[in-house]
Amino acid sequence: MILSRYERMIARRYLLPGKGEGFIFLVAGISLVAVMLGVAALIIVMSVMNGFRAELFDKVTGLNGHAVIQGYGGRLENWQPILEEARRTPGVTSASALIEQPLMASNQGRVEAILLRGMPRADILGSPTISQGVLAGSLGDLQPGSNNVAIGSRLAELLGLSVGSSITIISPQGRTTPFGTVPRIVDYNVSAIFEVGLYEFDRAFVVMPMEEAQNFLLMGDAVGMIEVDTVDADRVQEILAPIAANVAGRAVVNDWRSMNSALFEALQVERVVMFVVLSIIVLVAAFNILSALVMLVRAKRRDIAILRTMGATRAGVVKVFMTVGITIGVLGIIAGFILGMVGLEYRQAIVNFFQRLSGRNLWDPTVRFLTELPSKTDPVEVVAIVLIALVLTFLATIFPAWRASKTDPVQVLRYE
Repeated sequence: MILSRYERMIARRYLLPGKGEGFIFLVAGISLVAVMLGVAALIIVMSVMNGFRAELFDKVTGLNGHAVIQGYGGRLENWQPILEEARRTPGVTSASALIEQPLMASNQGRVEAILLRGMPRADILGSPTISQGVLAGSLGDLQPGSNNVAIGSRLAELLGLSVGSSITIISPQGRTTPFGTVPRIVDYNVSAIFEVGLYEFDRAFVVMPMEEAQNFLLMGDAVGMIEVDTVDADRVQEILAPIAANVAGRAVVNDWRSMNSALFEALQVERVVMFVVLSIIVLVAAFNILSALVMLVRAKRRDIAILRTMGATRAGVVKVFMTVGITIGVLGIIAGFILGMVGLEYRQAIVNFFQRLSGRNLWDPTVRFLTELPSKTDPVEVVAIVLIALVLTFLATIFPAWRASKTDPVQVLRYE
C-alpha cells in the first residue's frame, strides 16, 4: 500500500490526539497495549510449552532411549544375539542392555519406592543425562563388585543420604527356604548423587553396574531389556519393525510414544487449547482497533469532507485510515515481540519473584515434573503469531476505512 506525501502527512496527524480527541487516543493506546500483551503471551506460552515437551522428551529418551526391547516377565534370556541384531539394524545409532526393577529402599527407618537400574559401566559413564547431572561424588567409583551405587538427588533428600552413606535395598524376590521366600536385603554405599531434572526420576532412580544388578536380583546372565536409540525418534516404529518381527514371542518392542503416550498427548492437546485461547486476546485487540478507528472517522467527518472537496479520492481516504490502524497494530506487535523475548529470557527470575511475593511454590516439581521452567522458541511459530496478528489488524481496519471513504462532502458541509 503506497501512500502519497499528503496521505502520509494526514495519517501521521491522525495518529496523534487532536483537540477533544483524548478518549479516541486512549482507546487506540489500549488497542496497542492489547496487541502487545496478546503477542507476548502467545510467544511466551508457546515457547514454554515447546520447551516443556522438548525437555521431557530429552530427559525421558536420555534415560530410556527411543525404544526398548523388553523381555516378558522382566527377563530377557539369550539377549546377546538380539543386541547385535539391533546394532546392525539400519537407522539404529546405539543399543545397550539394561535392567530396571521397582523395589524398596530404606535408611534409618525411612522407606521409599525406588527404580533400580542396572547398566554397563561404560553406558553409565557415557550417558550425558546422568554424567552431566552429578551433584556430588563420582560415577567412576561404580565398579562391578564394589557395592557402590548412584542415586537421584530427590531420593537422597527423602532418605537423608549423602555421598558415603549406606542405603538398604530390599527385593521381595529372595531365596526360597523351607519356611518360604526370604526377601533379599543388601546394603550399598552411595558413591554419587545426580540430578536428571525430572522429579519422578530424581526421587526414584538407583543406578548400579549391570553385574551388581544381576547378582542382587538373582538373574544370572539375563537382562531386563535392550535400550535402542535411532536416527529419527518419529520413525522409530518403522526402523525397528524388522526386530519386532524377529523377537515376537520372546520380547516386545515399546517406543517412547507407547511408554509415555498419555503425557505427550495431554501436552499436545494443552498446547493447541492454549494457542486458541490466547489468540482470542489478539482478536479482542483487533476489535479495539476497529472501535478506535470508527470513533476517529466520526470525529474527522468534517476533515474528510474537506479533503474530498480538495480532490482526495476515496481510495486515498481508505489508505489513510488503514495506515492509522495498521500502524497501531504493527507497533503493538513489535512491542509484544520484544516483551515476549524479554519475558522468556528472565522467565525463571519472574517465577521466583512471584514465589517470594506470594509465599507459595508456584513451580512445584512434584507436579510439573521439571525442576525449572523450560523454554524453546520456534521461529516458525513466532512468524505465524506475527502474521496472525497482522492479518487480524488488517481486517479490523477495512470497515472503518470503507465508511470513511463513503463520507458525502455535500451532506457534511451543507450547513458550514
